[in-house]
Amino acid sequence: MTTTVPKTPPAESGEPGGSDGSGGSGGLQAGLKNRHLSMIAIGGVIGAGLFVGSGSGIAAAGPGILVSYALVGVLVVLVMRMLGEMAAANPTSGSFSAYADRALGRWAGFTIGWLYWFFWVVVLAVEATAGAKILAGWVPAVPQWGWALIVMIVLTATNLVSVSSYGEFEFWFAGIKVVAIAAFIALGGLAIFGLLPGSDHPASGFSNLTAHGGFLPNGPGAILTGVLMVVFSFMGSEIVTLAAGETADPRAAVTKATNSVIWRIAVFYLGSILIVVSLLRWDDPGILKDGSYVAALSSIGIPHAAQIMNTIVLTSVLSCLNSGLYTASRMAFSLGRRSDAPAAFGQTTGRGVPRAAILASVVFGFVAVAFNYLWPDTVFQFLLNASGAIALFVWLVICFSQLRMRKIIERESPEKLVVRMWLYPYLTWATIALITFVLGYMLTDTADGGGRDQVVLSTAVAAGVVVFAVVRGRLSAKTKARETADQAPPA
Repeated sequence: MTTTVPKTPPAESGEPGGSDGSGGSGGLQAGLKNRHLSMIAIGGVIGAGLFVGSGSGIAAAGPGILVSYALVGVLVVLVMRMLGEMAAANPTSGSFSAYADRALGRWAGFTIGWLYWFFWVVVLAVEATAGAKILAGWVPAVPQWGWALIVMIVLTATNLVSVSSYGEFEFWFAGIKVVAIAAFIALGGLAIFGLLPGSDHPASGFSNLTAHGGFLPNGPGAILTGVLMVVFSFMGSEIVTLAAGETADPRAAVTKATNSVIWRIAVFYLGSILIVVSLLRWDDPGILKDGSYVAALSSIGIPHAAQIMNTIVLTSVLSCLNSGLYTASRMAFSLGRRSDAPAAFGQTTGRGVPRAAILASVVFGFVAVAFNYLWPDTVFQFLLNASGAIALFVWLVICFSQLRMRKIIERESPEKLVVRMWLYPYLTWATIALITFVLGYMLTDTADGGGRDQVVLSTAVAAGVVVFAVVRGRLSAKTKARETADQAPPA
């Protein structure tokens, strides 16, 4: 059973029964519970990159990586505050794409929506491959590509059943990550002060932060290098604003999630990385060889640390896959509702599931997985580089949209400003300047597949989508003008 929506709906409202269909018949349904959204908000912040990629950052910046994480954390908090302001006033499945549509123009909503969709379907391939490597190591009888296929099929089926099944899976995936990091911080904290029973780790306190070449052993510039290495591990925090539209009270859900982002980043990122660089010397070879968390657990005598972390990383990968497919499909659904994608993308089943949007997203994900196995150093590397800077583009669009949307909301419905950006518009402009600086600094990273390649290729792809959106808009305007002229009565 498929419910068809109007081809050119009004601007999305995102409220239950609103014009994007969230929570109403003929569209998305309010199938997510408060506990689901709470874990989605937490899980969106804790990506697999925290466990896998932090070692490179520590090796590059030393203990100063804490400053790198803090800088990016502040950036994410500010961006989320802006997004929370818009989402609390007008929750919608299209989130920042729908806000850019209204604040900056149809071309902006079209462009950032499709770029965001592209980013997540490439992530599907990356995460499916990462999960398959772990599973193939445990059960080598099944080839790695077979595991990737199995994982993609299972999570596709989950998303196709109902939004509540997605929420339930994500609740448990995120729950495991939260428990794992909380246990890591607790055990590590005890070991740092020599209070962990059975551990022979020296009670070094926080001396490792300064004892081996100082807090910034590679100089202050290494902080910026660390920023480039960690910034993309924060991508996903915005997922909660897309999911809020499928809750019974989206405005309250967005407000709660936005207000809690500060402590989530402080505890899960800064807290856990502080434990790592306090337990180990920053130049410990195990950090790069085994991974920062495995090396830290091994140093305090936790048996089978590598397998424990593999289990946690696999959970994070599955969580990212689950949320990535959900996010890509909801963005495609929103684009379909706004006539910026095939009309089928804006249709839902009787259970409120955008089946066509999910299948289209997963098909591209399967294709990208195939590219990863067939042409990992050419075609797939191009996809990675072309999507590498999109996270920063999304954050920039959120900033510029908020500058305009604040004025629109204040003029039309000021009572909906239940979440407000701090020191508007000064902090918004400061955030724009910081993101622009990071993009500019990425251009100095000339390594193969490094920051320069990512910015150049991502910009080229974005420019192509912008040109397509502008040309498409002008052709559509001409067609509508011609139709209006044809329908006008003769003079």
